[in-house]
Amino acid sequence: MAFKDYKQLKLNTIATEILAFWETEKIFEKSIHSNKDSTPYVFYEGPPSANGLPGIHHVMARTIKDIFCRYKTQKGFKVERKAGWDTHGLPVELGVEKELNITKEDIGGKISVEKYNSTCKNAVMRYTDVWNELTKKIGFWLDMDNPYITYKTKYIESVWWLLKEIYNKGLIYKGYTVQPYSPKAGTGLSSHELNQPGTYRDVTDVSITAMFKVKKDSLPDELKTNSDLFFLAWTTTPWTLPSNTALTISKKINYVVIDTFNLYTKKPIRVLLAKDLISKVFDKSFIEINSPQDLSLKSSEKQFPFLIINEIKGDKLINIRYEKIWEDAPAPYNNPENAYRVISGDFVTTDEGTGIVHTAPTFGADDALAASQASPPVPPLLSKDVNGQLVPLVNLQGRFIDNLKIIGGKYVKNEYYEEDQRPEKSVDVEICIHLKEKNRAFKVEKYIHSYPNCWRTDKPILYYPLDSWFIGVSKIRNKLVSLNKEINWVPKSTGEKRFSNWLSSANDWNLSRSRYWGIPLPIWRTIDKSETKVIGSVNELRSEIIKSVNYKHMEFNPLEDFEADNMGDENYDKIDLHKDTVDNIILSSSDGKPMYREKDLIDVWFDSGAMPYAQVHYPFENKDLIDKKKMFPADYIAEGVDQTRGWFYTLHVISTIVFDSISYKNVISNGLVLDKNGQKMSKRLGNSIDPFEIISKYGPDATRWYMISNSNPWDNLKFDIDGVNEISRKFFGTLFNTYSFFAIYANIDEFDVNKKNIPIEKRPEIDRWIISELNRLINEVDYAFDKYDATKAARNISIFVNDLLSNWYVRLSRRRFWKGTLSDNKLAAYHTLFECLDKVSRLMAPLAPFFAERLFLDLNNGKSSEVNDSVHLTIFPSSNAKHRNIDLEKKMNYAREVSSLALSIRKKNQIKVRQPLKKLIIPVKNISEKKSIESVSELICSEINVKKIEIIDDSSGIIVKYVKPNLKILGPKYGSKINELKNELEALHKNQIDLLEKGEIISLNIFDEKINIAPSEVLIEYKDIEGWIVANNDKITVALDTRLNERLFNEGLAREFINRIQNLRKQSGFEVTDKIILYLTPDKTLEKVFVNHLNYIKNEVLAKDVVIKNKLRKGENIEYDQIKTFVELYKINT
Repeated sequence: MAFKDYKQLKLNTIATEILAFWETEKIFEKSIHSNKDSTPYVFYEGPPSANGLPGIHHVMARTIKDIFCRYKTQKGFKVERKAGWDTHGLPVELGVEKELNITKEDIGGKISVEKYNSTCKNAVMRYTDVWNELTKKIGFWLDMDNPYITYKTKYIESVWWLLKEIYNKGLIYKGYTVQPYSPKAGTGLSSHELNQPGTYRDVTDVSITAMFKVKKDSLPDELKTNSDLFFLAWTTTPWTLPSNTALTISKKINYVVIDTFNLYTKKPIRVLLAKDLISKVFDKSFIEINSPQDLSLKSSEKQFPFLIINEIKGDKLINIRYEKIWEDAPAPYNNPENAYRVISGDFVTTDEGTGIVHTAPTFGADDALAASQASPPVPPLLSKDVNGQLVPLVNLQGRFIDNLKIIGGKYVKNEYYEEDQRPEKSVDVEICIHLKEKNRAFKVEKYIHSYPNCWRTDKPILYYPLDSWFIGVSKIRNKLVSLNKEINWVPKSTGEKRFSNWLSSANDWNLSRSRYWGIPLPIWRTIDKSETKVIGSVNELRSEIIKSVNYKHMEFNPLEDFEADNMGDENYDKIDLHKDTVDNIILSSSDGKPMYREKDLIDVWFDSGAMPYAQVHYPFENKDLIDKKKMFPADYIAEGVDQTRGWFYTLHVISTIVFDSISYKNVISNGLVLDKNGQKMSKRLGNSIDPFEIISKYGPDATRWYMISNSNPWDNLKFDIDGVNEISRKFFGTLFNTYSFFAIYANIDEFDVNKKNIPIEKRPEIDRWIISELNRLINEVDYAFDKYDATKAARNISIFVNDLLSNWYVRLSRRRFWKGTLSDNKLAAYHTLFECLDKVSRLMAPLAPFFAERLFLDLNNGKSSEVNDSVHLTIFPSSNAKHRNIDLEKKMNYAREVSSLALSIRKKNQIKVRQPLKKLIIPVKNISEKKSIESVSELICSEINVKKIEIIDDSSGIIVKYVKPNLKILGPKYGSKINELKNELEALHKNQIDLLEKGEIISLNIFDEKINIAPSEVLIEYKDIEGWIVANNDKITVALDTRLNERLFNEGLAREFINRIQNLRKQSGFEVTDKIILYLTPDKTLEKVFVNHLNYIKNEVLAKDVVIKNKLRKGENIEYDQIKTFVELYKINT
């Protein structure tokens, strides 16, 4: 059998060829069919949205998914992988609005809802071809021909069924509450959307400590005076001040009355605030005085005086009334007599502010709660619009209503304006200026605080009163936390801390979305809200429409053509359950009243959380897949860590409520992919990376391997293109060269793996060692994959290939392949290297599927005993305990350590490895160490190129140890005395050094005291001997004789000459078996080398003859050390 030989590694070409091979041979399909009767391994694909292009971070996410599906396939499981598309929600709608140059308010006017939704439907699948191409090119095996699509009627029907189940459990309700709201998206947000990574950002806003003028007749006696009294309340959202209807204090806080002057109007004022916050509110601009006589404002003084005149407990402030702070604001429409008064709240503290909280129940959840709990309740500031509807002072677009005069019609946040229309002064600044002029601003300053942005529009959110449908998640918190303990999170901290903490304080889920393109809420209600119907299937809707037609609420049944028992796609494609259709459906109550659908859509995160069931149209089809646990829960899912507030969360909530079960058993949460400087990638910053360019240049395998091996997937990855290139060169280049070395010589010797094999126990020690290491690797990689640790698996394979197989086994065994006939020794080497490469191809297949396939196919081309068409159809290797030899591994690793130390001496002193040296000395402490070295001394001599190893007793005194201080530890401890301590340590006796080496503490009398020295506080090193250089690590010490005599020097020149000729052979394109005649010009030094080394040189370079000529017609110059000659290679036929 001939092994394919390559001249150059081209990972991108390999990927292209293997991808074509997979598609032609249908390898993915075979991987499922071959295990069709095996235990299923269930994987859920988190659906991406195809209305945007994939980025480099998607390569990471999809690689992590692919790795463990491939691994489990090799472990004999049946691993079906269904693709999916998330087709609803804000990303789609905002993209379409931008494309059509419309806003949300234009929908239903300039453009019909039907046409708008049709445009969304077309747009959402715009980039599916690009996504599919990326998925294929990175080797992520996925059934993309039969994906689940969330806008399909079957999918929506399953979602409706889930919602009805949740409703029947009493966990869906409607409430008018203050919720996070995105004016630019035009919809409310759930708490998990608000907590997506990056939503909260530090912003600099204008803050104001506002002055609320108290109505004197409402004051308790101890506060009544002729002077006006102002309550001070601090806010970072001045735009909410016009909607203020209460001030909230704490009954337990002590408050004080202070006389002072206004910073802006210079007028005398009397203010009230918390006693503990005086120093924060009255900062460097003020100075405290002790006498009323000193309370005057002098132009020469830079500080404003203030005088504390009274103190009062918070509980005595309740129900004090004050004037509304914004004169143009209307009074609350309902119960205005209960507004503008002081109430109490447990959330009021003295951590910041004034101890008095400005309360606008319209725009704050805490405010609304405190206002509702007051007795009597404080009304929110709502007024009637032109349609007679009660509305806040800020509309759904984030603008003040028009009748607020100076601020009417203005956005409450400057970010809501288009950039070219953004005013210089924000409305917050305008409000503060106005209040300054009216003597109602005590202090205005900039304030840095954390504020949430909409996760999709990247604009600030508002807290806004909304009439929304909720899922009562708070009622099942304990169950969510309990079930979470059954999930294996990778890393564990994400599940045990981040996710568990989130679940334990989870708020009710705001399900409503005031949008157009999404799954409609299947809820119909009578106008008087007396009856509610939740529809759970198309058949149920069809039946209810028939009733409605009978009651004359509808003229005809739009679902009349739908066949009740026909589950075919053609039947379901007859109908559409989106908003433009179902909003026209009127149902009938039990007593014949018309029932209208609640206009909102459902949160798109519910769509994705429903995928385990909706992807198989449960419960209308495939009931056994869910009920009998064939496809539920998932064995494995993976997405970004941000999905702890997204998909991971919604999957968990839905499965807990409906099935009292977890929905996934194992989950990896991967981190972010940043640029090489740790910055978030974006087109604006110019640091984004095109995944197609990377894959095209370096191939998918190098990209995958870099991403997985560089850092744990759950850590943020600083993506550096140079790192991908390095992986390509160092790992794949090394493995490619190892295979090429094998193929060249196996073809020369016509090695056939199917013929005579040498039993492992009869092979040379170095073969048995690498086979032992191979079986250790198999065990480690299998364990790592089983524990979902792909990084450890990749790193272990890299170490084996680079350090053990290539840099040790092949280097030390290469002469066995080069020389002689196909002896048993040579056969053993071939079989050993073949097995290593073959097993590595199988081990690395989940990580680098293309290169692993190429390597496997090239190795097994024509191997009659191999029945598999692909490495991905093979069983994952099993470790053979009989072939493990731990003592041999230790012994060989000892040899590697010794060699590494000796080679480090060569490198440090610029002594080429080709230059032979006379001797290496190794001190040992016992006979066991001596025997270990003796057994591998031949290998060490060959590796480091020394003639002899001399083993000496550690106590011989030939190599002298000395101790010096570890300055990082002892330097700070002893300061200027460190030199004296250094001298004392260098004078330590051998027995004291021996104690330190054993890990014991020694005592010294120094600095007129007795001090203890621990082993960690010192460094034990060795003194160089003349002509020798010493190196050591924690366990081993070596001394290398670097002195050269003429014989050693000439041998080094000979080896270097051989290297130069071998390089010329490669440059000339000669085959490794080609014989040559070597012509060269005279050189006296080289002639001396030839005296003892001519035959050696001829054998190594395959030269039949060496001819010295005074002049060559053409040739290559060779010049090094004292040699200068021209050479010409002439290939001869033999």
